[in-house]
Amino acid sequence: MDMEINVSGIIIEVRKKKIKNMYLSVKPPEGKVTISAPLSMKRGAIEAFARSKIDWMIAQKKKYENYPKAADRQYVSGEILYFWGKPYLLLLQEKGGKNSLELSEGRAVLTMRGNSTVKQREAYIRERYRAMLKEEIASLLPKWEVLTGLRCCSWHTKYMTTRWGTCNTAKKRLWFNVQLAEKPVECLEYVILHELAHTKVSNHGAEFVAVMDEYMPMWREVKKRLNTFAIQ
Repeated sequence: MDMEINVSGIIIEVRKKKIKNMYLSVKPPEGKVTISAPLSMKRGAIEAFARSKIDWMIAQKKKYENYPKAADRQYVSGEILYFWGKPYLLLLQEKGGKNSLELSEGRAVLTMRGNSTVKQREAYIRERYRAMLKEEIASLLPKWEVLTGLRCCSWHTKYMTTRWGTCNTAKKRLWFNVQLAEKPVECLEYVILHELAHTKVSNHGAEFVAVMDEYMPMWREVKKRLNTFAIQ
């Protein structure tokens, strides 16, 4: 059963799960705070746990305040776009012919037909991200399936606002956030392994951690690197 608590003015979403310990997270881009707690944990104990972490929560939320939001982008010359963790200076040119995006020497040249709108430019860039991500997943996922012996029945891509990936453990169906195409490839590999691990283990307990440790010993560092980028 989920609920919300207010600790020193911070709204925290509490999710009850079949776990032994409590876990606190602050997620980009808005700095949403969640606590995962055992099913039997009382509200008072959860609030006490949150109060003990108040300084850390405030520091994390402040860090995310400086992240650029996707809504602020106009997709015009001078903005910075990221492709596989590398920054590219956007150069917009509008003329006849096909829409296109060319990446070269730190520049992303976006060519759009006519007087394009922000929504049209955003939609085109997003579909390019999706195509790039699909190509990379098609190459990397089979490698990790062979390495781990864990396999999914299907995988898909979509835009998500709070998660990099999800797994339907019953159907072994994986979903990947299209925005992963903005992040370093090693971050995508971490998410692939993470979701494959969920085809075997539905929670983040000791068995899940053992899978991650076995096949990607540095996964904690990669996770931290991934989460320095906002989901927008």
